[in-house]
This record gives sequence, C-alpha cells and structure tokens, in this order.
Amino acid sequence: MVLPWKQIVLLSITGCLADDVKFQGPRLRTEPVDLVLPINSPNQQATIICDAEGSPTPQYWSLNGTLIDLENDYRRRMSGGSLIISNLDKDRDSGIYQCKAFNARGAVLSRKASVQFADLDNFKTQTVRSTVNVREGQGVVLLCGPPAHSGAELTFAWIFNQYPHFVQQDSRRFISQETGSLYIAKVEPSDVGNYTCVVNNTITEEKVFSSPTPLVLRVMGEYEPKIEVHFPDSIPAAKESLVKLECFALGSPVPEISWRRTSGVPFPSKVKTKNSNAVLEIPNFQQEDAGTYECIAENRRGKNAARGRISFHKPHWFQTMADTVLSIHQKLFWECKATGKPKPSYSWLKNGGRIQIENGALSIPTLNLSDSGMYQCVAENKHGVIYSSAQLMVLSPPSFSKSPLKALVKARLGSEVILECKPQASPPAISLWKKDNEMLQRNEMTLFSSGTLKITNVSRSDAASYTCIAKNQFGSASTTGRLLVTEPTRITMRPTNLEIIVGESIVLPCQIASDPALDVSFSWAFNGQLIDFQQDSDHFERVGGTVSGDLMIRNIQLNHGGKYVCVIDTEVENLSTSAILIVKPPGPPDKVTVEEITDSTAQLSWTPGRDNGSPITGYVIQGRTPFTVGWQAVETVPEMVNGNTLTATVVGLNAWVEYEFRVVARNNVGLGEPSPASAKTRTEDTPSVAPKRVVPRIVSATQIEVIWEAVPDIAERVLGYEVVYWEDDTKPDTVGKVRISGNDTVVNITGLNANTAYYLAVSACNTAGPGPQSVPINITTKKPPDRAPLNVQWSMIGSTLSLHWDPVLATEKESHVTGYMVLLKRHRHNDLNYFVTNKTSVELSLPGNDNYLIQIKATSEGGEGAGSEPVHIHKL
Repeated sequence: MVLPWKQIVLLSITGCLADDVKFQGPRLRTEPVDLVLPINSPNQQATIICDAEGSPTPQYWSLNGTLIDLENDYRRRMSGGSLIISNLDKDRDSGIYQCKAFNARGAVLSRKASVQFADLDNFKTQTVRSTVNVREGQGVVLLCGPPAHSGAELTFAWIFNQYPHFVQQDSRRFISQETGSLYIAKVEPSDVGNYTCVVNNTITEEKVFSSPTPLVLRVMGEYEPKIEVHFPDSIPAAKESLVKLECFALGSPVPEISWRRTSGVPFPSKVKTKNSNAVLEIPNFQQEDAGTYECIAENRRGKNAARGRISFHKPHWFQTMADTVLSIHQKLFWECKATGKPKPSYSWLKNGGRIQIENGALSIPTLNLSDSGMYQCVAENKHGVIYSSAQLMVLSPPSFSKSPLKALVKARLGSEVILECKPQASPPAISLWKKDNEMLQRNEMTLFSSGTLKITNVSRSDAASYTCIAKNQFGSASTTGRLLVTEPTRITMRPTNLEIIVGESIVLPCQIASDPALDVSFSWAFNGQLIDFQQDSDHFERVGGTVSGDLMIRNIQLNHGGKYVCVIDTEVENLSTSAILIVKPPGPPDKVTVEEITDSTAQLSWTPGRDNGSPITGYVIQGRTPFTVGWQAVETVPEMVNGNTLTATVVGLNAWVEYEFRVVARNNVGLGEPSPASAKTRTEDTPSVAPKRVVPRIVSATQIEVIWEAVPDIAERVLGYEVVYWEDDTKPDTVGKVRISGNDTVVNITGLNANTAYYLAVSACNTAGPGPQSVPINITTKKPPDRAPLNVQWSMIGSTLSLHWDPVLATEKESHVTGYMVLLKRHRHNDLNYFVTNKTSVELSLPGNDNYLIQIKATSEGGEGAGSEPVHIHKL
C-alpha cells in the first residue's frame, strides 16, 4: 500500500508540484582553466575564473589541496567567485587550484586548474656551430636545440644570414613547431649561408638567438622522399580540442605532401592544412574524428608514408546522472560512465567531500533526509579528470524526532525566552504556534520566518503550554513544551573586602533568596580560576545549606590574597558577588629576568608583587646552582636593595656554572613568598675554541702585523682577542701581549727588535679571561741593510767638500732605507762627527789644516748598515 504522501511525491516528480520542488543546489557556470604567466611580472595580476549560480553562492579556493585563508592573505582576494592574485610569486603561486561552490542545498568542486610560470633561458653557449656540408639537391635538417624553458609554449623561426631576413616556409622548407628544427627538402645554391635559430616564449614574449650554423653546398643528384618530421604512432586527444599533426620530407625533386584517412572517409570541411600541407589541423575534435591518419610524401623518384592513430585517451562522459527527487526510505541508484584510454577510474563526492563507492555506481538502499545534497561523479585517468554533478532532493513530511521542544522551560520574570521550532522536513515546513489551545497570531509575540518564537519581558500570564505545528505538502507534526515563570533570585548576604594576616581563618558569606521551583548551585572563583574544593581541601571548604554558599578559608597563606567571586547558577539566571582579600606581608615579585651575565656577575630585573596594604621596604635576592643545597642569599650591588628598586647586580659568581635566581619582598610585617625562579642561565667561561689561520706579516724591523680568522659562534661570548709574543720559547719572562676588544681580527705589534725571531699565539677573550691559544708560529723582524754605499765620489772646492754615492736598496728581509749617515774623523783632534741626510749627496765645510777620514752608512729602522770604503782627505 502506498502512503498518501508518497503518492504526492510521485506527482511532484511528474511536475504537479513543480513550483514547490526546485533544484537550487550550486551549479558551476564557468570553471577555472590552466594559466601560464610571465615569470618576471611582480606588478601583474592573475585572475582564475570560477562562476557559479545558486542562492547564495559563496565560494572557497584551495591551492594544492590546502584551503587558502583569504582573510589573512593580502595578495589574494575574491571578486565574485573568481580568485585574483597580486604581486605574483613563482614559488608561492605555482600549483593546482580548485574552487568550491556551496549553499544550503550542498556543495560542488570545480575541475582542477594549474598555474605555471613561463621561463626561457639563453642558449648555453655562443660558440660557432659546426659547418653543415650538403650536396646540391640533397635534403638537410638544421637542429635548433632550444635552451631550458618552463611553462609557456615556444614558437620557432630561423634567420637566414642576417636579421630581419627570416626563412620563409614553402613546399621546400619547413620549421617544426614541436622541435624547432629547420627542414630543407632539396638544397639549392641560394640556400648557402648562415642559419640562426630564434626561440620565442609566447607568454613573456622573450626571444633568444642561437649562434649561426653555416651551410656549405656540394653537388648531388635526385633521390626519393625521406620523411624527417612525423607524428607519433599513438596520439591522445580530448573532446573539442585542437589536434595538430606535422609531416615533412626531404628529397630531390622537392616532395609533395598529402594527407588521408586509412578508412577512406574523406576529411570534413573543418580540417585544414598549412605550410604547403606540412601541418594538418583538426579543430573541435569529436568521436567521429578518431582513427588512423596517413601522411604521404611523393616525388618522381618515389614516395614514402607515415601514419598514426588519434584516439580519445582523455576521459569524456557518455552517461551521467540527472537532478533527482525521491521520497524518504526510497532507493537511489546513480551510475556514470566515461570512455578513455586507459580506462578511467571513478570516485564520488558529496558536497565536495569524498565518499566510498565502487565501479562508478552510487547506490543508497534507504534514503533519509541527510542524504540530500550535491553529488559529483569524477572520472580520471593519467590524461585528465572530468566532473559531473547533480542534486538529490529527499522529500519527507515534518518530524520532530530529533529536535523536540523541551518538556519544561523555566524563565525568570521580566526576562526573554526563545522557543525554537526545528522540524526535519523536505521541502521545508511552515511552522505555526499554539498557546494552550489557542493559535498565536504574529502580532501577539515575535515569530521569525524560521519558526522561532520569542517572548520578551516575560510575565506571569506567559506561563502556559506551547505547541509548534509544522506542515508541508506531505503531512504535519507537532511538539509541545510548558513554560514556567519564576521569581528573580536575590542575594541576601555578600562578602566584603578584608585585610588579614597569614595563618588566620575566615568565612566569606554568600546567601540568597530564590524561587522554590529552581535548582540552585554555588561555586567560587579565586583570581579568575574556579576553586577545586577536593584538591584544595586543606584551605577551602564550602559551608551552609541550599540557600547558602559561604566559603571558609583556613590557615591563610600569602598566595591566598586576591579576588574571590561567588557565582550563583539557576536554570534561568546567573548572579555573582565578589570581595578582595588582602593578605599581609607582600605577595611574590614576578618576571625575574637575567638581563646580562658575565663570568662573575648577573644583572637582574623583576616586577613587584602586591604590597597587601603595607609598602614594600626592600628585596632579598636568592640564588641556587646544581652544587648548592637549596636557595641561598647572594651578594648584590647595591648591598641593600630598597623597595623602590627593581634591578640589582649579583656579584661573586663562579664561571661556567648554571644559576637560578629569585626575589623575596619585605615589608613591616615580614618577608613575603619568593618569586618564581628565573630561567636557568650559565655564567660565562673562557672561550671551548682557539682562533685559526693565524698569519703574521713583517711590516718593518720593529713592527709585525697579525691577522687571524674570527672564532665561530660558541656558547661563550667573545668580547675580544689577545695576542702574546716572545723572543725565545725557553724564556717565558720575555712575553709581551696586546689585547683588542670587539670583532677586529687584525693587530699591529710595535716596539720590536730588529732581526729577531719572535713566537706568537692568539686567543679569544671574554670577561672570564683568555681562552686556549692558537698553535704558536714564529717570524723574524727585518734586519739593517747588509750592503754598504758604493761608488763614493768626492771633490773639494776651497774648503767645501762635495760627496756623492749610489743608493742602497734593501732586500725583502731588510729594513727599508730611511737615510744615510756620514761619519767624519779629524786626524789631529782624534774626534768623530756625523751628519744625517735622506739624500745620496752632501756638502761639508772642512777647515784646511788637518787630515780627514770619511765613511758612509745606510740607516733604517733596524739600525745602521755596513760602512763604505773609507775616503781619506789629506791636508789641503
């Protein structure tokens, strides 16, 4: 027997209820398509189109399966349903995009679309390409060898000799747009020259040029066609796509190209040929266009042929499901079928989410209302994926089985109450309300279109039974609940603010008067956290009866100071009352932080705790290490930390030890509770690393420059470096040292002895001192020049002596010559005088009554050099 409402369902399917049963699920009008974008276009926008119908039509977008957070993504936004991306970025924006359209009836997914960025490199080398030798009348292939590229389709052209003379395609010459190679079927003398391949990126419009390929001619006779460009044996094609086949042959005379189908079926008018029949184009490819195609190249010396089969490899539908209306408990069977090679696999989506179904068929033996929604069948093989969608509408009479009204609803006098009517029904039901046995009119109370009833400023006359009646074409249902109006709850005794000393006990009162129909519960919160009376039973206990929620606090401690809130809950209202409890002495400081630490000191800061009504007079700093027993007071600067100070320096610490610190506040009552401990911090140690690659350089006889490699990042801070040096490895008392601060890794050591071997080493330093030294290295300072001035010449005019000599040039290991010293010895007086000059000549005034001996030496930072041969000047 068919129920009456099911008969109506069948009528609705045939159109009698067409105005009531409407398929309003989302439909995709325009789906996203693959995009290829220029790689260097930071100011360019990209728009991925997705347009849906259905009311309303909000949409989501995903990238590589992850939902795009459009609210927090400043570069991506939606316009309508389309996604607009600004400030394009290859790494972040490349990938697979998919949009999802949804409304109250369900959701559908779009096809997936890829976004790629076009890029084209230059040819790897610009060296001259090898010469191609070919006989006259012979065919030739010139390879382009395009550079690395991504994204966009490339187009190819060839320049003959010089720009802008491009090779023109005809029956004799062909440029493959698949490989870029240039084919000349029969070479003629006019073809001799240089050929340059031009590669064009169709998206970025970039062009790159190969180096020229020279073509040289030799003589040759006729020969039969040889097909050099041919299409694959198997060609996958998608429905309505454009299919291009290339075919070109070499030969003498120039071969003629023709096309045919092996089935003998003539080409329809839409099929076109280009480039002297070298290219066959089949637009709007359909099932009837599938088959084997043959290219024939022929001249008077013979002919040749190439063939391949074009087939539907990408999936396409030949059976899909349609929008369907069924009644509850009926059976649904949907099947979709697609062709493709390899055979497609199937999956099903409901409202954009995957459901497990096999063999392309969806079967639901017994429908319920939750089965309503948007369904998609997905067919996929390695060549592509296609989607088909339909809406399922499950019809049923109203039912309150899952959402009945509450049997008893309590509301406080003067409050607002909302009664929700939410039947399950398809199509949606119309809701009416009764108060006791009378129908309610819309002007009596607030009735929403959703069926909700709102009663404001509840009075005693509103207490009644309320019934919601739901109706649609297939039947009706009702649900009833009673409204009880209660008196407001009043707080009759409240807690007050108190000051209390540690160790005392108190009771905080919280008492009420309430309607006897209400169930009342009390709870207490301390500083924003509910008190757990079982866990904190040592100090907290709730005392009193059903109208009392008094709180007893026993043996009060410093950490019990704060705000206490009594919370009263009934079915119709929530009340609260609070009080502040001040416990003396002061509360614990907080946020103890080690601002800076050295090998022996730590700079601390903290924030003050509550003073609990008595000003804080000072702070005590405590510390502990893994080697101490508990917390111990530490030395500080200043020694006494007053109550207005929130920083102190701890002194007398040990190097390379892990410390924790805490702070205790003091007032006139006594010491408070300690603060939480600071984070564990280790004092500095001398650096666990020696500098490497120490390189000295001799600057002069008294100066050495030392350069080294900075110490890498280590646990210990590096504040500078120390360079030590000594003359003899067996005499430590001859050590000198130079220390520099900061990050410098070069230093000059001065005041050294000339022609002396020095040893030196470098170590990193911090507040704990220098670390390990680098491996000692030695270097010798420069010595005075060994050579004496040569070619000393002199002359006397009157009493004036003029001297000239050759300059002395220092070697690499000798000190730079800074000047010359002229030694003058008088025979009679037996005394010695000297004169210094930075030139290689000097004039002296000599008394004429004595004999003289003159010698010249070079001077330098390292001292005096060897003396010249003596010059004897006798009495004038």
